[in-house]
Amino acid sequence: MLRLALKAFAPSAPPFPLLSVDTTWKFPETYPFRDRVAGVAGMELIVQVNREGARQGIGPFTHGAAEHIRVMKSNALQQALEKYGFDALIDGARGDEKRVRNRARTDLSSFQASARGVTDPGEGPMRVFPLADWTELDVWRYIAFERVEVSELYFAADRPVVLRNGLLIVRADERMALANSEEIQVLRVRFRSLGCWPLTGAVESEAQDASAVLSELRRERSSERGGRMQDLITRESSLTQSGYF
Repeated sequence: MLRLALKAFAPSAPPFPLLSVDTTWKFPETYPFRDRVAGVAGMELIVQVNREGARQGIGPFTHGAAEHIRVMKSNALQQALEKYGFDALIDGARGDEKRVRNRARTDLSSFQASARGVTDPGEGPMRVFPLADWTELDVWRYIAFERVEVSELYFAADRPVVLRNGLLIVRADERMALANSEEIQVLRVRFRSLGCWPLTGAVESEAQDASAVLSELRRERSSERGGRMQDLITRESSLTQSGYF
């Protein structure tokens, strides 16, 4: 998404900020990557944290995945909307993610209409999904072709994981207490999707570059959202139910 925006507005930086909704439970590796990429792009980075939720200690282990997402993601996003008054939110969700497919098509049409000045200005910010026609494989083809820098978490490495609820969870810090039956094992894994680390399952893999990821995905039949614990809790994503999208 960032690469597309940079190319669209080159040689100037895109005339809008980057928004990071920080739940305080992101993978540790994502924070320096986020800050560095924003700096290289020359774009303003807005980091939004639900401070009240953080003060109350809302988290996936103490309050459950659904409540954590509602407070630390959905409510934090709403706080950002109210504070900054954005005209539109440009999101990288893809068309092969069922949770957003129909909404994406509707919002893209609405955004195009808004650009022509024919929508009600009181409707609030548009939700725009430019990758609505892309698949996970399309994204990785583009990453490989453009040599886009991505987080190291998308590539295989030896990482300490715990098998919990059918998912391989990387124990990023001591906030994750282990049950008596659980043990940490080091496996070569990568992530197909990145969210809060306690809610994001890894997959065993040997893919250490974009070309290897592409080869792996051509053989894969499951959705990358299968590694998101919140998607396993209910049929619809908690993000969709709570209005995050």
